[in-house]
Amino acid sequence: MKESDSSPEIGQIVSINKGRDTGQFAIVIQLIDERFVFIADGDKRKFDRPKKKNIQHLQCYDYISPEVRSSMLDTGKVTNGKLRWALGKFMEDVIWKL
Repeated sequence: MKESDSSPEIGQIVSINKGRDTGQFAIVIQLIDERFVFIADGDKRKFDRPKKKNIQHLQCYDYISPEVRSSMLDTGKVTNGKLRWALGKFMEDVIWKL
């Protein structure tokens, strides 16, 4: 799985490179501006309390969860269960195959 060169998109899986959550995965749930996004993982970082992160502190993967993306675009929110499921599917499909 290669890194994405473009700016993050809603539903995109990211790896956190700086801060106390270094090494963990999350999903972009909102774009704030060209430098910052809100991320959540549905477990430690719930949808209703997302983390604001500088995109320079994230590694973006070429993997966008269609379920999370469509839910966010349709209703403006996503369940924590769906976030956890999408991260689990990403781990199963991508990380464990490396």
